[in-house]
Amino acid sequence: MAKSGTTYTCSACGASFSKWSGRCDGCGEWNTISEDTGLSAGPSSKGLGAKRGSTVTLTDLATQETPPPRTQSKVAELDRVLGGGLVPASAILVGGDPGIGKSTLLLQAAARFARTGLKTVYVSGEEASAQVRMRAQRLGLADAPVQLAADTNLRNILTTLEAEAPGLAIIDSIQTMWLDTVDSAPGSVSQVRAAAHELTTFAKRKGISVILVGHVTKEGQIAGPRVVEHMVDTVLYFEGERGHQFRILRAVKNRFGPADEIGVFEMTGKGLAEVTNPSALFLSERGEPSPGSVVFAGIEGTRPVLCEMQALVAPSPHSQARRTVVGWDGGRLAMILAVLEARCGVPFTGLDVYLNVAGGMKISEPAADLAVAAALLSAREDSALPADTVVFGEISLSGALRPAPQTENRLKEAQKLGFSSSIAPKGGKAQSAPGMTLKRFSDLTEFVGDVFGAG
Repeated sequence: MAKSGTTYTCSACGASFSKWSGRCDGCGEWNTISEDTGLSAGPSSKGLGAKRGSTVTLTDLATQETPPPRTQSKVAELDRVLGGGLVPASAILVGGDPGIGKSTLLLQAAARFARTGLKTVYVSGEEASAQVRMRAQRLGLADAPVQLAADTNLRNILTTLEAEAPGLAIIDSIQTMWLDTVDSAPGSVSQVRAAAHELTTFAKRKGISVILVGHVTKEGQIAGPRVVEHMVDTVLYFEGERGHQFRILRAVKNRFGPADEIGVFEMTGKGLAEVTNPSALFLSERGEPSPGSVVFAGIEGTRPVLCEMQALVAPSPHSQARRTVVGWDGGRLAMILAVLEARCGVPFTGLDVYLNVAGGMKISEPAADLAVAAALLSAREDSALPADTVVFGEISLSGALRPAPQTENRLKEAQKLGFSSSIAPKGGKAQSAPGMTLKRFSDLTEFVGDVFGAG
């Protein structure tokens, strides 16, 4: 007798197992494994040979197609992240920490799209319609022609959307949707996967744009199986620290525009306000030059952004020194410290190291290496860099400095904000902008000796 094909899936990390257990071997969580019944029953693979399919139309690479039309929300930061506006029949997944402002952002976006003439439906599975109306009144959006619904039954929602035929449907959130063809609780891996599949297929078939809100795990990843991110056309993360008023909408996947593009918003009493010049905002509270403070000229997507890297180096009272990082990769910090010690002879043994990106920004660009090294050396030597200097460049394990892309755009943005000096690696095509002094170094040892007189 053939064995059953039942599988068990962890709702925290999505790992699959052939039998149930109380603890997931993949992520270590308890009581997160449940039976995965999969999608609703479809045609059996055994009958594929007996029933022939229809012929698929083939084209060549030289075929010219008209670019998809876009609907702009008139919120420049949102349209930038979407690649220029909302594309019909697209599926968008928006994730973020609880309370970060996802529902506020999407309610404001729904109102903007509805006012442009795009029929918009907002479906909430977490709040009643009255609660959504209260938020709309607080944000001054009560007169926006947005249609509301509060339901979690996906069959009812799809039937309503098919009857209303809107141009945009916002589902808040995908983890609360329930599909009666899947025998598991809402929020489980199988329910999230099935609901995302149904909504994405419905969007493509009916030409309706769908925005799905997704919860995130404690690691910052969207909860549920990773296959959901593969199903949709665009994946956006709404980032920020609750202690800061800044919020960053980041595209990590976009089939209709550049990835890694960011939109910057400021949380106010009347909702989220777009920030047209994020560099000036991130540096607005920067005072007199102090040891450990360095301005990094970075690139986020297609936009140059200046932010402040802050470092603190202090003697450690413990046997093992601490390494604490906020807004940057901790592994890359360890690499920079090792290069400084091995190639430049600058020891950090017995010293606690703290690194922070001011304003709640998260930096992943390798060009921040030189700015981090400068901040660490400035804090260690108690020597501040000039206030009008920006730093950028990548550091290799040999201590060599590699040029960063889009040097000209970085320098232009720095000059626009009043910076007159920059430190960068040698090489590259860009020359110094008029009125800006550009210091170039070929390796980290030369930089340390010239700027800090160490090494």
